[in-house]
Amino acid sequence: MPVAESVERMSLQHPKASNTNTPPMSEIRTEVQREARNNILQYAIFRWESAVVIALTLLVYFLAPGPLGLPRELWLLLGALSLGALIYSSLSDAETNARVILELFQEKFDPRKLKDKALRKEVEEALEYQRRIELQVRKQPTGLIRDRLNDAANQLSEWVSNIYQLALRLDAYLADDLLAKDRNELPQELETLQNRRAREQNPGVQQQLDQVIESKTAQWRTLRELDARMRQAQLQMDQSLTALATVYGQVQLLNAESINSGRAERLQTDIQEQVKRLDDLVASLNEVYTYNA
Repeated sequence: MPVAESVERMSLQHPKASNTNTPPMSEIRTEVQREARNNILQYAIFRWESAVVIALTLLVYFLAPGPLGLPRELWLLLGALSLGALIYSSLSDAETNARVILELFQEKFDPRKLKDKALRKEVEEALEYQRRIELQVRKQPTGLIRDRLNDAANQLSEWVSNIYQLALRLDAYLADDLLAKDRNELPQELETLQNRRAREQNPGVQQQLDQVIESKTAQWRTLRELDARMRQAQLQMDQSLTALATVYGQVQLLNAESINSGRAERLQTDIQEQVKRLDDLVASLNEVYTYNA
């Protein structure tokens, strides 16, 4: 049975068909940031410090007269100002923002869906690099450097998404028991058929055996080509993570002089090349192998 037929027998769904409702990659970070603002606001309101401020404010308000002889309304105002300061500090805290964004990206690109531990670790590393770059973005004051880092972070979202898509396909391939069975049994089957063909005297049976051998040989050749393609994909995955680490180092070095020297443009070009390379690789894998959606 050809590899293509073997894959079809597994009732696998083509990835393109399973992603029809996914927003364009350029919008993923914007969507995540919008969700992050809502989550951070909820965190700011319901954090334990906010609960303490609200409780103390209400306690003081209902005391008669107010402590230190101050009007109860003034204590209510001071409590509201304290709560507002807590909320503002949460919304403006770079670490909190980066952590919440990472959690949302982990929901969209969930490493736990990957059965292979090495692939799961690589996706987790990619997400951690993204978190740290987000942290660098949010630490920058409003201005040209932050704008350039924002552009880089937007492209980085596509990069991480492609790493995740590639990991999904590699994970499905590594767990594909039908392909593993074919890989183990086909060489022996071919050897058995060829030995039988050498002993067969009946011309009709010889012709049938030739056809089966030809089909099995084509299946084995296709399987080896698929194996080679997947090995290349794994190497590209490793290279892409190394490049991501390099980009993280470059982001840390960005400053006003970098903007003027064109370093920021080169950084964006490097990211775009990595995104396109992975995008092309994922598309090429889609043509030869479908994965369990």
